[in-house]
Amino acid sequence: MGVDVAVRAYRRQFARPLKTAHGSWRWREGLLVQLRDSQARVGYGEIAPIPWFGTETVADALAFCQTRGGAWQPGAVPNELSATQFGLACALADLTAAIDRAESAVPSDSFANADICGLLPTGAAALAMAHQPIARGHRTLKWKIGVQAMTEEIQWLEQLIEALPHDAQLRLDANGGLSLEQAEQWLTVCDRINADPHVATIAYLEQPLPPDRLAAMQTLAAHYQTAIALDESVATLAQLEACWARGWRGVVVVKPAIAGLPQRLQAFCQAHHPRVVFSSAFETRVGRQAALALACHCAPEPAPALGFDTQGWFADDWDTLTPAELWDRL
Repeated sequence: MGVDVAVRAYRRQFARPLKTAHGSWRWREGLLVQLRDSQARVGYGEIAPIPWFGTETVADALAFCQTRGGAWQPGAVPNELSATQFGLACALADLTAAIDRAESAVPSDSFANADICGLLPTGAAALAMAHQPIARGHRTLKWKIGVQAMTEEIQWLEQLIEALPHDAQLRLDANGGLSLEQAEQWLTVCDRINADPHVATIAYLEQPLPPDRLAAMQTLAAHYQTAIALDESVATLAQLEACWARGWRGVVVVKPAIAGLPQRLQAFCQAHHPRVVFSSAFETRVGRQAALALACHCAPEPAPALGFDTQGWFADDWDTLTPAELWDRL
């Protein structure tokens, strides 16, 4: 069976820049992949790299796809192209479902907000906005830190905790931007907050140190009550396997769209049962639904809130489009 491969690049603007310790993210760039067989059945996938997380670039992914010569070749995609692995594998799975006339394994995106972690804006803006996701039913929120002065951010955290319902949870995400001393200060504050049963709790401090500081984060995890989660340290499946081999058994935040082959990630989760929290890579609806399908198969029980509160963050209507409609837009 001959299968044609087509790739189209996209570039979409955030409605407001996403500010993290990595900097200000204004544009999301990636590739949509379409596989088409001789009977005009199609499958869609998405390649959505995040280079500052250690993945390939969009240019790397495009160059690899162009070596396919417009025809599907089942050869292996290098592990260095983890987002490309995911996108091509999902496109093939989507095409296979169409050929088999099977129901798609992709969920309908009809998750209750209580199952999704709401993403707050950075800085003091979170104080004015926190009530909105709570009113929509979210009970777990994420707030990025390490963006402004630590003394200010800690003051805002104290106010934010007071403003949230006592049964809410807050995830703090440092994106690897703290020093060891700063991480210790944050964890001291978090432990104090978590010792008070009458206020919201800190679920974990996410990626306090850069990925090459795993041993230091293991030491922090052993000395403080507040959990530490890895994110940038486990961006790809190879990194996840390496951290696991070095003894990490804490929370891992996994973005399926950049992790690598879905089958390998699923096999790892089934074999080791890590404390995994699945998260979006700010992909389009194509990659989002494929990532959610994988999360549904791999999430532990009870499943922690999914980090997929990314709809509405872009200045377009793409979240309302089908894969075919989005393809035609590009």
